[in-house]
Amino acid sequence: MTEQLPSRKVCDVTVYGALDIGGTKIAGALVDEAGTVLVRAQRPTPAQKSAEELMAAVVSVVDELTAHPLWDAMTCLGIASAGPVDTAAGTVSPVNIPAWRRFPLVDNVAAHPRLPVGLRPVLVGDAVAMAAAEHWLGAARGFENALCMVVSTGVGGGLILNGRLHTGRTGNAGHIGHITVDLDGSLCPCGAPGCVEGFASGTAIAAHAQAAGWSAPDGVAPTAAAVADAARAGNPQALGAYERAAQALAAAISASAALVELDVVVIGGGVAQAGDTLFAPLRRRTAEYTVLDFTRGLPVVPALLALDAGLIGAAAVASSQLGTDALAAGTRS
Repeated sequence: MTEQLPSRKVCDVTVYGALDIGGTKIAGALVDEAGTVLVRAQRPTPAQKSAEELMAAVVSVVDELTAHPLWDAMTCLGIASAGPVDTAAGTVSPVNIPAWRRFPLVDNVAAHPRLPVGLRPVLVGDAVAMAAAEHWLGAARGFENALCMVVSTGVGGGLILNGRLHTGRTGNAGHIGHITVDLDGSLCPCGAPGCVEGFASGTAIAAHAQAAGWSAPDGVAPTAAAVADAARAGNPQALGAYERAAQALAAAISASAALVELDVVVIGGGVAQAGDTLFAPLRRRTAEYTVLDFTRGLPVVPALLALDAGLIGAAAVASSQLGTDALAAGTRS
């Protein structure tokens, strides 16, 4: 016999739903109004598979969330996705997920039979979601102007300007991974030459280290994390790969600071887990490039919410459309 789930009205917990779709994993969560992740589900992203297989993985995550009693208390659902996204159209075209080009993700999620009647998912770029989360609860809290970056399978960013999340017309403002930092560089999958992502993503770091002569130990995958381990042990090829990534990131950060007078830069994502292996050269290079009076001394700090930032930010952005504006709290100390 199926257990009767509590209705949305009788549940005394405010619950926001969230999905976070990236090149490595598809995650889902139920989040409370304090930003605490109550329930979590996750699947690997079949990034090189068909659009249908990708969507099946998303549905599998949603199915797991719907099995929890708190699902019926959900008041909104935010979807953070690797970009570019089009928040007005509800479509996504992640550079690192080839089968999804203008894919109608919102419509597909909205068609799930267990979605509450009348609830329309809210789409946001994954790095914009991270910015929302870090401004609400993390390292950007209390700052009026912040650049928050995700450095992982890809490189993305989101902006807080004058204390508010700035998403742009299509939801892609802050997409720093596709700033050109090498005019004669290799073509990025996006079509432009020398993008930051081609230097600083986890994939790029591992590829550059291997091309320079580094190889992973037996039984260890050749990932950016493995390169970081080698860099900490003093391997020159590994150190060079992180130096190269830091230089590209710093060039884009300094350009952004000159444009919008940033107060802080927050870096999250899997590559940021390398710690000082990334942050030491990144801070040094940023200091070299931010030489104008209004850019000098720009703090570059690690994200505080780690790998939950996309989920928490997606929930926050969706909740703000209910009039429950968690994001406004980010400017308060």
